[in-house]
Amino acid sequence: MTYCATAQPVLSPSKGCAKITLLIMQIIPIKTPLLKKDSDLVGTLIENADFEDGDILAVSSKAVATAEGSAIDLSKIKVTEEGKKWSDKCGKTPEFRQAVLNEVKRLNGKVLGDCPHAMLTRLKPEGFKDGIILAPNAGLDQSNIEDGYAIGWPHDPIESIRKIRKAIQDKTGKSIAVIMTDSCCRPRRIGVSALALVVSGFDPLFSHIGKDDLFGNELKMTQEARADQLATATNMIMGNANESTPAAIIRDHDFEFTDFEGWVPGLDPEDDLFAGIM
Repeated sequence: MTYCATAQPVLSPSKGCAKITLLIMQIIPIKTPLLKKDSDLVGTLIENADFEDGDILAVSSKAVATAEGSAIDLSKIKVTEEGKKWSDKCGKTPEFRQAVLNEVKRLNGKVLGDCPHAMLTRLKPEGFKDGIILAPNAGLDQSNIEDGYAIGWPHDPIESIRKIRKAIQDKTGKSIAVIMTDSCCRPRRIGVSALALVVSGFDPLFSHIGKDDLFGNELKMTQEARADQLATATNMIMGNANESTPAAIIRDHDFEFTDFEGWVPGLDPEDDLFAGIM
């Protein structure tokens, strides 16, 4: 099934009249068998999708981490007193809470706060140059993974996305870009949306600074978070439960491919609009 996500009218003159052409962006889900450690992720995606030149592949970070064997065996976690404290405060087992603390340390982070089900963490992974990432439980989850395990991000998301893009291009002969996504929360909003962790092949931000609005007012700060917008759009199709849809293709998007490859930039706390309330 193909989902038509948006329509953008383009005016083109035809015999003195305005002809409206609709550019329809498509989001095409890729359903797969259950992914496990050492699954051939690229082969599975190619087997279950028909790639075309210009496609953008959105793929779940958890799916990539699962196939790479990055799941954490909670039975092997050595629990500290701090892990026990966070378990009492936020729920889940001390082993899971300790795994979160371990991941926070690995990702150069800090625990900022908590709620009955999650710890809010601030992360600055290796190679993440601009700003920080806010994530529940340092990106770790116990859904869509075998009992007794936790799954988070790949150990090196940039290297992972680089390999995925190159392998698909080499095997299909098609030029594509790739987004690695994860679900996320927004301040003062109920429910999850999604963000793009890393991108390969197009600029994740699009600046309108210096352009005029409909009334000639110059825009001073508006930038479109294009990669995050696409991540949220595809997350609706990929789902967060038992959909078995770890990836989706974005087609007819009209985005220009570039040589960008890396973490999607963020903001430092002092530059963040929400800094005073968090």
